[in-house]
Amino acid sequence: MEDSEIVPEIEINELIPCLCSKRWVLAYVAFVGFICLYAVRVNMSVAIVCMVRLDNSTSNTTEQDLHPTCTDDQDTQQNNNRGEFDWNKSTQSQILASFFYGYFVMQIPGGWLSGRYGAKRVIGVGLFISALATVLMPVCARTRTELVYVLRVILGISSSVMFPAMQAMWGRWAPPLERSKLVGLCYAGAFLGNIITFSGSGLLCANGFDNGWGSIFYITGGGTFLWLCMWVVVVSDSPRKHSTISEAERKYIVESIGTLTDEVKYTPWLEIFKSRAVLVCFIAHLCNNWMHYTLITGLPTFMNEVLKFDIKKNGVLSAVPYTAMLVTSISGGQLADFLRKRFISTQNARRLFQATSFLGSAACLVSVGFVPCEQRMLAVALLTIAVAFEGLCNSGYMVNTVDFAPRYAGVLFGINNTIATIPGMLAPLAIGGLTPHKSQEEWRNVMYLAAGFCVFGAIVFGFFVKTDEEPWAIEKSMNTEFEVSPTQTDSRGNKGQINHTFQLNTDHVNTKM
Repeated sequence: MEDSEIVPEIEINELIPCLCSKRWVLAYVAFVGFICLYAVRVNMSVAIVCMVRLDNSTSNTTEQDLHPTCTDDQDTQQNNNRGEFDWNKSTQSQILASFFYGYFVMQIPGGWLSGRYGAKRVIGVGLFISALATVLMPVCARTRTELVYVLRVILGISSSVMFPAMQAMWGRWAPPLERSKLVGLCYAGAFLGNIITFSGSGLLCANGFDNGWGSIFYITGGGTFLWLCMWVVVVSDSPRKHSTISEAERKYIVESIGTLTDEVKYTPWLEIFKSRAVLVCFIAHLCNNWMHYTLITGLPTFMNEVLKFDIKKNGVLSAVPYTAMLVTSISGGQLADFLRKRFISTQNARRLFQATSFLGSAACLVSVGFVPCEQRMLAVALLTIAVAFEGLCNSGYMVNTVDFAPRYAGVLFGINNTIATIPGMLAPLAIGGLTPHKSQEEWRNVMYLAAGFCVFGAIVFGFFVKTDEEPWAIEKSMNTEFEVSPTQTDSRGNKGQINHTFQLNTDHVNTKM
Protein backbone atom coordinates (compact mmCIF):
# COMPACT_ATOMS: atom_id res chain seq x y z
CA MET A 1 0.00 0.00 0.00
CA GLU A 2 1.06 3.59 -0.60
CA ASP A 3 1.67 5.94 2.31
CA SER A 4 -1.36 8.05 1.35
CA GLU A 5 -3.59 5.04 1.96
CA ILE A 6 -2.16 4.31 5.41
CA VAL A 7 -2.91 7.70 7.01
CA PRO A 8 -6.74 7.51 7.02
CA GLU A 9 -6.56 3.92 8.32
CA ILE A 10 -4.61 5.11 11.37
CA GLU A 11 -7.32 7.66 12.04
CA ILE A 12 -10.03 5.01 11.83
CA ASN A 13 -8.07 2.71 14.15
CA GLU A 14 -8.51 5.25 16.93
CA LEU A 15 -12.27 4.73 16.75
CA ILE A 16 -12.09 0.94 17.05
CA PRO A 17 -11.67 -0.37 20.62
CA CYS A 18 -9.37 -3.30 21.29
CA LEU A 19 -8.80 -4.82 24.74
CA CYS A 20 -12.09 -3.49 26.13
CA SER A 21 -14.02 -4.15 22.93
CA LYS A 22 -17.00 -6.50 22.75
CA ARG A 23 -15.03 -9.11 20.80
CA TRP A 24 -12.40 -9.19 23.54
CA VAL A 25 -15.06 -9.26 26.27
CA LEU A 26 -16.42 -12.33 24.48
CA ALA A 27 -12.92 -13.85 24.63
CA TYR A 28 -12.67 -13.13 28.38
CA VAL A 29 -16.08 -14.66 29.14
CA ALA A 30 -15.37 -17.66 26.92
CA PHE A 31 -12.00 -18.05 28.65
CA VAL A 32 -13.80 -18.50 31.98
CA GLY A 33 -16.30 -20.79 30.28
CA PHE A 34 -13.56 -23.13 29.15
CA ILE A 35 -12.20 -23.17 32.69
CA CYS A 36 -15.61 -24.46 33.80
CA LEU A 37 -15.85 -26.89 30.88
CA TYR A 38 -12.56 -28.54 31.71
CA ALA A 39 -13.27 -28.48 35.41
CA VAL A 40 -16.30 -30.72 34.92
CA ARG A 41 -14.48 -32.79 32.28
CA VAL A 42 -11.25 -33.68 34.09
CA ASN A 43 -12.35 -33.72 37.74
CA MET A 44 -12.84 -37.48 37.56
CA SER A 45 -9.20 -38.03 36.50
CA VAL A 46 -8.01 -36.88 39.94
CA ALA A 47 -11.08 -37.82 41.98
CA ILE A 48 -10.90 -41.46 40.91
CA VAL A 49 -7.45 -41.77 42.51
CA CYS A 50 -8.96 -41.16 45.96
CA MET A 51 -12.39 -42.71 45.25
CA VAL A 52 -10.87 -46.17 44.90
CA ARG A 53 -9.59 -48.20 47.83
CA LEU A 54 -5.89 -49.00 48.03
CA ASP A 55 -4.73 -51.71 45.62
CA ASN A 56 -2.36 -54.05 47.42
CA SER A 57 -1.29 -55.87 44.28
CA THR A 58 2.25 -57.15 44.08
CA SER A 59 3.02 -55.03 41.04
CA ASN A 60 3.73 -51.95 43.11
CA THR A 61 6.07 -53.93 45.36
CA THR A 62 7.92 -55.21 42.33
CA GLU A 63 8.42 -51.69 41.01
CA GLN A 64 9.74 -50.49 44.36
CA ASP A 65 12.08 -53.47 44.58
CA LEU A 66 13.57 -52.40 41.27
CA HIS A 67 13.98 -48.84 42.57
CA PRO A 68 14.40 -49.15 46.36
CA THR A 69 15.11 -45.43 46.86
CA CYS A 70 11.88 -44.46 45.07
CA THR A 71 9.10 -44.91 47.62
CA ASP A 72 5.54 -43.69 47.96
CA ASP A 73 5.04 -40.39 49.76
CA GLN A 74 4.00 -40.96 53.36
CA ASP A 75 0.35 -40.04 53.15
CA THR A 76 -0.48 -42.08 50.03
CA GLN A 77 -1.62 -45.00 52.17
CA GLN A 78 -3.70 -42.74 54.39
CA ASN A 79 -5.51 -41.04 51.50
CA ASN A 80 -6.15 -44.27 49.59
CA ASN A 81 -7.72 -45.76 52.72
CA ARG A 82 -10.48 -43.13 52.40
CA GLY A 83 -11.59 -44.68 49.12
CA GLU A 84 -15.10 -46.09 48.96
CA PHE A 85 -15.05 -48.21 45.81
CA ASP A 86 -13.42 -51.49 44.80
CA TRP A 87 -13.00 -50.59 41.13
CA ASN A 88 -10.26 -52.55 39.36
CA LYS A 89 -7.97 -51.10 36.69
CA SER A 90 -10.35 -52.04 33.87
CA THR A 91 -13.37 -50.43 35.55
CA GLN A 92 -11.44 -47.22 36.21
CA SER A 93 -10.34 -47.05 32.56
CA GLN A 94 -13.91 -47.59 31.37
CA ILE A 95 -15.25 -44.86 33.66
CA LEU A 96 -12.71 -42.38 32.30
CA ALA A 97 -13.38 -43.48 28.71
CA SER A 98 -17.20 -43.41 29.02
CA PHE A 99 -17.18 -39.61 28.86
CA PHE A 100 -16.00 -39.86 25.27
CA TYR A 101 -18.73 -42.33 24.29
CA GLY A 102 -21.08 -39.38 24.64
CA TYR A 103 -18.62 -36.68 23.61
CA PHE A 104 -18.71 -37.52 19.91
CA VAL A 105 -22.53 -37.50 19.66
CA MET A 106 -23.23 -33.76 19.49
CA GLN A 107 -20.08 -32.52 17.74
CA ILE A 108 -21.58 -32.13 14.25
CA PRO A 109 -25.12 -31.28 15.45
CA GLY A 110 -23.63 -28.75 17.88
CA GLY A 111 -21.79 -26.94 15.10
CA TRP A 112 -24.82 -27.07 12.80
CA LEU A 113 -27.24 -25.86 15.48
CA SER A 114 -24.88 -23.01 16.34
CA GLY A 115 -24.77 -21.89 12.73
CA ARG A 116 -28.53 -22.11 12.39
CA TYR A 117 -29.81 -20.86 15.75
CA GLY A 118 -26.83 -19.22 17.43
CA ALA A 119 -24.00 -20.51 19.60
CA LYS A 120 -25.15 -18.65 22.71
CA ARG A 121 -28.16 -20.91 23.23
CA VAL A 122 -26.31 -24.09 22.31
CA ILE A 123 -23.46 -23.45 24.75
CA GLY A 124 -25.83 -22.32 27.50
CA VAL A 125 -27.97 -25.47 27.35
CA GLY A 126 -24.94 -27.75 27.01
CA LEU A 127 -23.07 -26.36 30.01
CA PHE A 128 -26.24 -26.32 32.15
CA ILE A 129 -26.67 -30.07 31.63
CA SER A 130 -22.95 -30.61 32.26
CA ALA A 131 -23.12 -28.78 35.58
CA LEU A 132 -26.20 -30.74 36.64
CA ALA A 133 -24.59 -34.10 35.78
CA THR A 134 -21.52 -33.11 37.78
CA VAL A 135 -23.27 -32.23 41.02
CA LEU A 136 -25.26 -35.48 40.84
CA MET A 137 -22.12 -37.62 40.54
CA PRO A 138 -21.41 -38.29 44.28
CA VAL A 139 -24.96 -39.46 45.01
CA CYS A 140 -25.11 -41.65 41.90
CA ALA A 141 -21.65 -43.13 42.49
CA ARG A 142 -22.68 -44.29 45.94
CA THR A 143 -25.88 -45.77 44.55
CA ARG A 144 -24.69 -47.87 41.59
CA THR A 145 -21.56 -47.99 39.47
CA GLU A 146 -23.73 -48.13 36.35
CA LEU A 147 -25.06 -44.65 37.14
CA VAL A 148 -21.50 -43.33 37.01
CA TYR A 149 -21.23 -44.58 33.44
CA VAL A 150 -24.57 -42.98 32.56
CA LEU A 151 -23.65 -39.60 34.03
CA ARG A 152 -20.26 -39.65 32.33
CA VAL A 153 -21.92 -40.31 28.96
CA ILE A 154 -24.46 -37.51 29.56
CA LEU A 155 -21.62 -35.21 30.57
CA GLY A 156 -19.82 -36.07 27.34
CA ILE A 157 -22.89 -35.38 25.21
CA SER A 158 -23.69 -32.03 26.83
CA SER A 159 -20.14 -30.69 26.91
CA SER A 160 -19.38 -31.75 23.33
CA VAL A 161 -21.14 -28.69 21.90
CA MET A 162 -18.72 -26.17 23.44
CA PHE A 163 -15.85 -26.32 20.97
CA PRO A 164 -17.83 -26.44 17.68
CA ALA A 165 -20.24 -23.79 18.95
CA MET A 166 -17.37 -21.52 19.97
CA GLN A 167 -15.73 -22.00 16.58
CA ALA A 168 -19.01 -20.92 14.95
CA MET A 169 -19.11 -17.86 17.18
CA TRP A 170 -15.54 -16.88 16.30
CA GLY A 171 -16.45 -17.23 12.65
CA ARG A 172 -18.71 -14.21 13.24
CA TRP A 173 -16.64 -12.29 15.80
CA ALA A 174 -12.91 -12.72 15.00
CA PRO A 175 -11.33 -10.35 12.42
CA PRO A 176 -8.78 -12.20 10.25
CA LEU A 177 -5.57 -10.84 11.78
CA GLU A 178 -6.86 -11.14 15.35
CA ARG A 179 -7.92 -14.77 15.10
CA SER A 180 -4.84 -16.32 16.68
CA LYS A 181 -4.97 -13.90 19.62
CA LEU A 182 -8.71 -14.21 20.29
CA VAL A 183 -8.92 -17.98 19.79
CA GLY A 184 -5.68 -18.53 21.72
CA LEU A 185 -6.96 -16.57 24.72
CA CYS A 186 -10.39 -18.20 24.60
CA TYR A 187 -9.12 -21.79 24.52
CA ALA A 188 -6.39 -21.05 27.06
CA GLY A 189 -9.21 -21.25 29.61
CA ALA A 190 -9.20 -25.01 29.06
CA PHE A 191 -5.62 -25.18 30.27
CA LEU A 192 -6.33 -23.02 33.31
CA GLY A 193 -9.29 -25.30 33.97
CA ASN A 194 -6.88 -28.23 34.04
CA ILE A 195 -4.56 -26.34 36.37
CA ILE A 196 -7.27 -25.37 38.84
CA THR A 197 -8.99 -28.75 38.75
CA PHE A 198 -5.87 -30.90 39.04
CA SER A 199 -4.32 -28.86 41.85
CA GLY A 200 -7.58 -28.07 43.65
CA SER A 201 -8.90 -31.63 43.37
CA GLY A 202 -5.78 -33.05 44.97
CA LEU A 203 -6.25 -30.76 47.97
CA LEU A 204 -9.99 -31.44 48.14
CA CYS A 205 -9.38 -35.20 48.02
CA ALA A 206 -7.28 -34.89 51.15
CA ASN A 207 -9.13 -32.13 53.00
CA GLY A 208 -12.51 -31.48 51.38
CA PHE A 209 -16.02 -32.20 52.66
CA ASP A 210 -18.11 -35.28 51.76
CA ASN A 211 -15.09 -37.58 52.22
CA GLY A 212 -12.95 -35.28 50.12
CA TRP A 213 -13.69 -36.52 46.62
CA GLY A 214 -17.38 -35.60 46.75
CA SER A 215 -16.55 -31.92 47.23
CA ILE A 216 -14.70 -31.90 43.88
CA PHE A 217 -17.92 -32.49 41.97
CA TYR A 218 -20.05 -30.08 43.99
CA ILE A 219 -17.59 -27.21 43.63
CA THR A 220 -16.84 -27.64 39.90
CA GLY A 221 -20.53 -28.09 39.05
CA GLY A 222 -21.59 -25.13 41.19
CA GLY A 223 -18.97 -22.88 39.60
CA THR A 224 -20.32 -23.75 36.16
CA PHE A 225 -23.83 -22.71 37.19
CA LEU A 226 -22.47 -19.31 38.27
CA TRP A 227 -20.66 -18.83 34.96
CA LEU A 228 -23.85 -19.51 33.03
CA CYS A 229 -25.41 -16.41 34.58
CA MET A 230 -22.58 -14.27 33.18
CA TRP A 231 -22.80 -15.96 29.78
CA VAL A 232 -26.51 -15.22 29.40
CA VAL A 233 -26.15 -11.56 30.35
CA VAL A 234 -22.94 -10.54 28.55
CA VAL A 235 -22.72 -12.48 25.28
CA SER A 236 -24.45 -12.12 21.90
CA ASP A 237 -24.30 -14.44 18.91
CA SER A 238 -22.83 -11.89 16.51
CA PRO A 239 -21.81 -8.21 16.27
CA ARG A 240 -25.09 -7.47 14.50
CA LYS A 241 -27.12 -8.73 17.46
CA HIS A 242 -25.07 -7.06 20.21
CA SER A 243 -27.04 -4.23 21.80
CA THR A 244 -24.14 -2.14 23.16
CA ILE A 245 -21.36 -2.61 20.60
CA SER A 246 -20.02 0.57 18.99
CA GLU A 247 -20.86 1.13 15.34
CA ALA A 248 -17.15 1.42 14.51
CA GLU A 249 -16.39 -2.01 15.98
CA ARG A 250 -19.46 -3.58 14.42
CA LYS A 251 -18.53 -2.31 10.96
CA TYR A 252 -14.89 -3.29 11.42
CA ILE A 253 -15.73 -6.90 12.32
CA VAL A 254 -18.43 -7.40 9.69
CA GLU A 255 -16.46 -5.90 6.83
CA SER A 256 -13.21 -7.67 7.69
CA ILE A 257 -14.87 -11.09 7.88
CA GLY A 258 -17.14 -10.41 4.92
CA THR A 259 -20.05 -12.53 6.14
CA LEU A 260 -23.36 -10.89 5.36
CA THR A 261 -25.88 -13.00 7.26
CA ASP A 262 -25.76 -14.56 10.71
CA GLU A 263 -27.89 -17.60 9.91
CA VAL A 264 -26.33 -20.40 7.87
CA LYS A 265 -29.21 -22.01 5.96
CA TYR A 266 -27.15 -24.15 3.59
CA THR A 267 -24.14 -26.33 4.32
CA PRO A 268 -22.09 -27.68 1.35
CA TRP A 269 -21.65 -31.16 2.79
CA LEU A 270 -20.24 -32.78 -0.36
CA GLU A 271 -17.62 -30.07 -0.86
CA ILE A 272 -16.65 -30.26 2.80
CA PHE A 273 -16.00 -33.99 2.73
CA LYS A 274 -14.02 -33.67 -0.53
CA SER A 275 -11.87 -30.79 0.74
CA ARG A 276 -8.15 -31.38 1.27
CA ALA A 277 -8.02 -28.52 3.76
CA VAL A 278 -10.63 -30.24 5.94
CA LEU A 279 -8.86 -33.61 5.74
CA VAL A 280 -5.47 -32.19 6.72
CA CYS A 281 -6.95 -30.26 9.64
CA PHE A 282 -8.79 -33.39 10.74
CA ILE A 283 -5.62 -35.53 10.76
CA ALA A 284 -3.78 -32.93 12.84
CA HIS A 285 -6.73 -32.78 15.23
CA LEU A 286 -6.84 -36.56 15.58
CA CYS A 287 -3.11 -36.86 16.25
CA ASN A 288 -3.09 -34.04 18.78
CA ASN A 289 -6.08 -35.50 20.59
CA TRP A 290 -4.36 -38.84 21.13
CA MET A 291 -1.55 -37.10 22.98
CA HIS A 292 -3.95 -34.73 24.73
CA TYR A 293 -6.29 -37.40 26.05
CA THR A 294 -3.41 -39.69 26.98
CA LEU A 295 -2.08 -36.97 29.26
CA ILE A 296 -5.35 -35.54 30.53
CA THR A 297 -6.72 -38.94 31.59
CA GLY A 298 -3.47 -40.69 32.44
CA LEU A 299 -1.22 -38.04 33.97
CA PRO A 300 -2.54 -38.29 37.56
CA THR A 301 -2.31 -42.08 37.36
CA PHE A 302 1.24 -41.88 35.98
CA MET A 303 2.20 -39.53 38.81
CA ASN A 304 0.81 -42.05 41.30
CA GLU A 305 1.96 -45.37 39.82
CA VAL A 306 5.38 -44.48 38.45
CA LEU A 307 6.53 -41.29 40.16
CA LYS A 308 4.97 -42.25 43.53
CA PHE A 309 3.56 -38.83 44.44
CA ASP A 310 0.87 -38.64 47.14
CA ILE A 311 -2.55 -37.31 46.19
CA LYS A 312 -1.93 -33.69 47.23
CA LYS A 313 1.38 -33.46 45.40
CA ASN A 314 -0.11 -35.49 42.56
CA GLY A 315 -2.83 -32.92 41.93
CA VAL A 316 -0.53 -29.92 42.12
CA LEU A 317 2.18 -31.46 39.95
CA SER A 318 -0.36 -32.71 37.41
CA ALA A 319 -1.43 -29.08 37.07
CA VAL A 320 2.07 -27.73 36.49
CA PRO A 321 2.27 -28.77 32.79
CA TYR A 322 -1.01 -27.00 32.04
CA THR A 323 0.32 -23.81 33.61
CA ALA A 324 3.01 -23.83 30.96
CA MET A 325 0.40 -24.66 28.32
CA LEU A 326 -1.65 -21.64 29.35
CA VAL A 327 1.37 -19.39 28.83
CA THR A 328 2.31 -20.81 25.42
CA SER A 329 -1.27 -20.72 24.18
CA ILE A 330 -1.71 -17.01 24.87
CA SER A 331 1.82 -15.92 23.94
CA GLY A 332 1.78 -18.18 20.89
CA GLY A 333 -1.34 -16.46 19.58
CA GLN A 334 0.24 -13.05 20.00
CA LEU A 335 3.46 -14.16 18.29
CA ALA A 336 1.64 -15.89 15.43
CA ASP A 337 -0.40 -12.81 14.55
CA PHE A 338 2.70 -10.60 14.83
CA LEU A 339 4.61 -12.84 12.42
CA ARG A 340 1.66 -12.97 10.02
CA LYS A 341 1.42 -9.22 9.83
CA ARG A 342 5.13 -8.56 9.30
CA PHE A 343 7.14 -11.56 8.17
CA ILE A 344 5.42 -14.74 7.02
CA SER A 345 2.19 -15.89 5.39
CA THR A 346 -0.70 -17.32 7.34
CA GLN A 347 0.00 -20.75 5.86
CA ASN A 348 3.62 -20.73 6.98
CA ALA A 349 2.62 -19.47 10.44
CA ARG A 350 0.15 -22.33 10.90
CA ARG A 351 2.75 -24.81 9.61
CA LEU A 352 5.50 -23.46 11.88
CA PHE A 353 3.48 -23.43 15.09
CA GLN A 354 1.84 -26.82 14.59
CA ALA A 355 5.05 -28.60 13.59
CA THR A 356 6.85 -27.10 16.59
CA SER A 357 3.98 -28.20 18.81
CA PHE A 358 3.97 -31.79 17.59
CA LEU A 359 7.71 -32.43 17.36
CA GLY A 360 8.55 -30.70 20.64
CA SER A 361 5.91 -32.69 22.50
CA ALA A 362 7.03 -35.97 20.89
CA ALA A 363 10.66 -35.50 21.92
CA CYS A 364 9.73 -34.78 25.53
CA LEU A 365 7.30 -37.71 25.81
CA VAL A 366 9.88 -40.18 24.53
CA SER A 367 12.44 -38.76 26.97
CA VAL A 368 10.18 -38.96 30.02
CA GLY A 369 9.81 -42.71 29.57
CA PHE A 370 13.50 -43.16 30.39
CA VAL A 371 13.68 -40.98 33.50
CA PRO A 372 14.01 -43.14 36.64
CA CYS A 373 11.68 -42.55 39.56
CA GLU A 374 14.59 -41.30 41.66
CA GLN A 375 14.74 -38.29 39.31
CA ARG A 376 11.01 -37.78 39.22
CA MET A 377 11.21 -33.98 39.23
CA LEU A 378 13.05 -34.22 35.91
CA ALA A 379 10.14 -36.28 34.61
CA VAL A 380 7.73 -33.56 35.76
CA ALA A 381 9.88 -30.96 33.98
CA LEU A 382 9.82 -32.94 30.71
CA LEU A 383 6.06 -33.45 30.94
CA THR A 384 5.68 -29.72 31.56
CA ILE A 385 7.68 -28.88 28.44
CA ALA A 386 5.73 -31.44 26.38
CA VAL A 387 2.38 -29.94 27.38
CA ALA A 388 3.78 -26.42 26.88
CA PHE A 389 4.55 -27.32 23.27
CA GLU A 390 0.97 -28.57 22.87
CA GLY A 391 -0.27 -25.07 23.71
CA LEU A 392 1.09 -23.85 20.37
CA CYS A 393 -1.60 -25.88 18.59
CA ASN A 394 -4.04 -23.03 19.22
CA SER A 395 -2.07 -21.07 16.62
CA GLY A 396 -1.97 -24.12 14.34
CA TYR A 397 -4.77 -26.54 13.50
CA MET A 398 -7.20 -25.19 16.13
CA VAL A 399 -7.71 -21.91 14.28
CA ASN A 400 -7.23 -23.34 10.79
CA THR A 401 -10.93 -23.91 10.06
CA VAL A 402 -11.60 -20.23 10.78
CA ASP A 403 -8.91 -19.44 8.18
CA PHE A 404 -10.27 -21.39 5.24
CA ALA A 405 -14.00 -21.51 6.08
CA PRO A 406 -15.03 -18.95 8.75
CA ARG A 407 -18.69 -19.26 7.81
CA TYR A 408 -18.70 -23.01 8.49
CA ALA A 409 -16.06 -23.11 11.23
CA GLY A 410 -18.49 -24.52 13.79
CA VAL A 411 -19.74 -27.45 11.75
CA LEU A 412 -16.21 -28.16 10.47
CA PHE A 413 -14.82 -28.33 13.97
CA GLY A 414 -17.74 -30.55 14.90
CA ILE A 415 -16.94 -32.96 12.06
CA ASN A 416 -13.26 -33.04 12.96
CA ASN A 417 -13.83 -33.39 16.67
CA THR A 418 -16.41 -36.15 16.21
CA ILE A 419 -13.82 -38.53 14.80
CA ALA A 420 -10.99 -36.95 16.78
CA THR A 421 -12.89 -37.93 19.92
CA ILE A 422 -12.10 -41.59 19.21
CA PRO A 423 -8.69 -41.19 20.93
CA GLY A 424 -10.59 -40.08 24.02
CA MET A 425 -12.37 -43.43 24.04
CA LEU A 426 -9.32 -45.51 23.17
CA ALA A 427 -6.47 -43.74 24.98
CA PRO A 428 -7.68 -44.57 28.54
CA LEU A 429 -8.32 -48.17 27.47
CA ALA A 430 -4.90 -48.32 25.82
CA ILE A 431 -3.29 -47.03 29.01
CA GLY A 432 -5.10 -49.66 31.06
CA GLY A 433 -4.14 -52.41 28.60
CA LEU A 434 -0.51 -51.35 28.26
CA THR A 435 0.11 -50.89 32.00
CA PRO A 436 -1.35 -53.94 33.79
CA HIS A 437 1.60 -54.08 36.22
CA LYS A 438 1.93 -50.29 36.55
CA SER A 439 5.64 -50.35 35.75
CA GLN A 440 7.73 -47.62 34.16
CA GLU A 441 8.60 -49.89 31.25
CA GLU A 442 4.91 -50.33 30.46
CA TRP A 443 4.26 -46.59 30.71
CA ARG A 444 7.16 -46.05 28.30
CA ASN A 445 5.08 -47.76 25.59
CA VAL A 446 2.23 -45.35 26.33
CA MET A 447 4.59 -42.43 25.69
CA TYR A 448 5.94 -44.02 22.49
CA LEU A 449 2.44 -44.34 21.11
CA ALA A 450 1.54 -40.72 21.84
CA ALA A 451 4.82 -39.50 20.32
CA GLY A 452 4.19 -41.53 17.16
CA PHE A 453 0.87 -39.79 16.61
CA CYS A 454 2.61 -36.43 17.06
CA VAL A 455 5.25 -37.15 14.43
CA PHE A 456 2.67 -38.35 11.91
CA GLY A 457 0.55 -35.25 12.47
CA ALA A 458 3.55 -32.96 12.02
CA ILE A 459 4.37 -34.53 8.65
CA VAL A 460 0.83 -34.33 7.27
CA PHE A 461 -0.01 -30.85 8.52
CA GLY A 462 3.43 -29.46 7.68
CA PHE A 463 3.29 -30.50 4.04
CA PHE A 464 -0.40 -30.12 3.17
CA VAL A 465 -2.02 -27.38 5.31
CA LYS A 466 -4.16 -24.80 3.48
CA THR A 467 -5.29 -21.40 4.76
CA ASP A 468 -6.85 -19.56 1.81
CA GLU A 469 -10.62 -19.35 2.00
CA GLU A 470 -12.14 -22.29 0.17
CA PRO A 471 -14.43 -21.49 -2.82
CA TRP A 472 -17.31 -23.45 -1.28
CA ALA A 473 -16.99 -21.43 1.95
CA ILE A 474 -17.66 -18.04 0.34
CA GLU A 475 -21.21 -16.78 0.74
CA LYS A 476 -22.84 -16.82 -2.67
CA SER A 477 -25.06 -13.78 -2.12
CA MET A 478 -22.17 -11.57 -1.02
CA ASN A 479 -22.34 -9.19 -3.95
CA THR A 480 -25.98 -8.24 -3.48
CA GLU A 481 -25.32 -6.39 -0.24
CA PHE A 482 -22.84 -3.83 -1.55
CA GLU A 483 -23.67 -0.48 -2.99
CA VAL A 484 -22.93 -0.25 -6.71
CA SER A 485 -21.07 2.73 -8.12
CA PRO A 486 -23.16 5.00 -10.41
CA THR A 487 -20.46 4.67 -13.09
CA GLN A 488 -21.18 0.94 -13.56
CA THR A 489 -23.21 0.14 -16.65
CA ASP A 490 -23.39 -3.62 -17.04
CA SER A 491 -23.55 -6.78 -14.94
CA ARG A 492 -19.98 -7.78 -15.69
CA GLY A 493 -18.72 -4.35 -14.76
CA ASN A 494 -20.88 -4.31 -11.64
CA LYS A 495 -19.46 -7.58 -10.40
CA GLY A 496 -15.90 -6.53 -10.97
CA GLN A 497 -16.37 -3.21 -9.24
CA ILE A 498 -18.13 -4.81 -6.31
CA ASN A 499 -15.42 -7.42 -5.83
CA HIS A 500 -12.75 -4.76 -6.16
CA THR A 501 -14.46 -2.60 -3.54
CA PHE A 502 -14.77 -5.53 -1.14
CA GLN A 503 -11.09 -6.37 -1.57
CA LEU A 504 -10.18 -2.81 -0.71
CA ASN A 505 -12.29 -3.03 2.43
CA THR A 506 -10.63 -6.27 3.44
CA ASP A 507 -7.15 -4.91 2.89
CA HIS A 508 -8.12 -1.80 4.78
CA VAL A 509 -9.21 -3.80 7.80
CA ASN A 510 -6.31 -6.23 7.76
CA THR A 511 -3.59 -3.61 7.59
CA LYS A 512 -4.80 -1.53 10.47
CA MET A 513 -4.32 -4.04 13.30
